[in-house]
Amino acid sequence: MRINIAIDGPSAAGKSTIAKRLAKKYNYIHLDTGAMYRCIALACKMADVAWKDEEEVKKLLPQSKISFDALGNVYLNGENVTRRIREKDMSMGASDVSTLLSVREDLVARQKDFAKNKGIIMDGRDIGTVVLKDAEIKIFLTASPASRAMRRYKENMEKGIPCDFDALVKDIEERDYQDTHREHSPLTQAEDAVLVDTSEMSIEEVVDTISNIIETKFPEGVSEND
Repeated sequence: MRINIAIDGPSAAGKSTIAKRLAKKYNYIHLDTGAMYRCIALACKMADVAWKDEEEVKKLLPQSKISFDALGNVYLNGENVTRRIREKDMSMGASDVSTLLSVREDLVARQKDFAKNKGIIMDGRDIGTVVLKDAEIKIFLTASPASRAMRRYKENMEKGIPCDFDALVKDIEERDYQDTHREHSPLTQAEDAVLVDTSEMSIEEVVDTISNIIETKFPEGVSEND
């Protein structure tokens, strides 16, 4: 059988990395909703529109076509923007545009449409509480700010993106505050989500932990190959 899996959590908790691993394991489609908000932030930057100027941002939404490929690349209007949306300023830009109701309504509608046929692993900050309220499996992935900053630092270094560790910690703490205090769909753990703290866990341990949660609830199997 096919199900939908929702993975929520704060910035840099490893949601996308874990979702990609699980998608490959179960032959599911991975949808990184955070990348979608980053794309809108990038579209604003390219059009010289302020991230919190809702009227102007709203005009960009119909013109911002977002797509993904099987390799995890992200496209904005046909252009591969995978690297550009991971630049430092796009993190806060995504957080800013995500506070706008028109942006959230537009992207949530797109995300729900993606998930209609099941077989989706979706990660973000309001998946289990808003986008996929009926997801069969809900995970809330978290970690300490320092642990998350170190992961982001290593990730950026591997990609050749210059960054400062202390600045990353500060950015993550600021984003946590903004994400948990925004008016529309603030970051919160769904009542039926399982909390997984990854601060002291390797990627493999996190994947194994969530796989056990999935397979305990669905011993008959959820893979496309079952």
